[in-house]
Amino acid sequence: KAAGVGKSTVSRYFNHGYVSEDARSKISAVVRRTGFEPSVAAQNLRSKESHTIGIIAPTMTSTVTGRQLTVIDETLRAEGYSCIIMTAHHHREREISAIEYMRSLKLDGVILIATTIDEKLESLQKSSNVPFLVMGQEFESGVSVVYDDYRAGRDAGRYARKMGHDDVVYVGVSPNDQAVGVTRKQGVQDGLKQEGDEMKSFAFVETSFSYEEAKEACDRILDEHVPTMMICATDKICLAAYKSLSERGLHVPEDVSLIGFGGYEAGQLLTPALTSIRFKNEEAGVLAAKTLISMIRNEPVSRMQTIGYEWSYGDSVLDRTKTN
Repeated sequence: KAAGVGKSTVSRYFNHGYVSEDARSKISAVVRRTGFEPSVAAQNLRSKESHTIGIIAPTMTSTVTGRQLTVIDETLRAEGYSCIIMTAHHHREREISAIEYMRSLKLDGVILIATTIDEKLESLQKSSNVPFLVMGQEFESGVSVVYDDYRAGRDAGRYARKMGHDDVVYVGVSPNDQAVGVTRKQGVQDGLKQEGDEMKSFAFVETSFSYEEAKEACDRILDEHVPTMMICATDKICLAAYKSLSERGLHVPEDVSLIGFGGYEAGQLLTPALTSIRFKNEEAGVLAAKTLISMIRNEPVSRMQTIGYEWSYGDSVLDRTKTN
């Protein structure tokens, strides 16, 4: 009414249809003056597609998850999609509730950054008619983007042995997380095995992704025994180990060497800088977003795609082959 044109003309204007230059100028002037924006919700009610993607993450505080979310959001936005993000705070019940809630919305697809795959999740996926992609865990019933946890763990173990360490503690997480708690751990253990060269000592200590709980675990380790090497399932656990060692007057790497997983920026700010394996989180985020878009468009996709990693060499590992 303010522009002196019909509703259909306004609709074409906002949907990039044909509008005469005179009408376009009048509508543009009203939009600038009023700040009017079309209602996405109203558009979705009329459309078969919502152009909205749901993302469920285990936490917002993780460096890795933050990288993934940023890249996924940017990639989807470039393709005209908006994102709704929910966090489960590492609670399985909240994760399932978030999936059920997102299924009730009119979304075009869902990405789950998963820590656990179980029968409940398998059942939810099978009964859903919305494209569903899992990141971080292999998903036999659907499509997943995973990290090469086994090979990364094996490389870490091999590097520790190459540097002359045969007294190693691996600080890991619960086997409920198949990728980190089982596959990465198995890789480390296999990498530490050297034919004809037995380990002096190897121990596994379970903790969680929490810094506080990891710090308590590292304190218990050092109360009982000081190894020459601690391999930590995440850089956050490594930061806890740094703290525990410092409080005891122990030095990295002279007394205890450290290897982490994650490639956190914080690890490079330490002195000495942390040696860590950095997974290609940005590449994983782009791949997950583009794969989901292909699923929405009914294009063929691979059931599982694996993302690689790279070493971030710091000075937290002592070469004991030169000191023995």
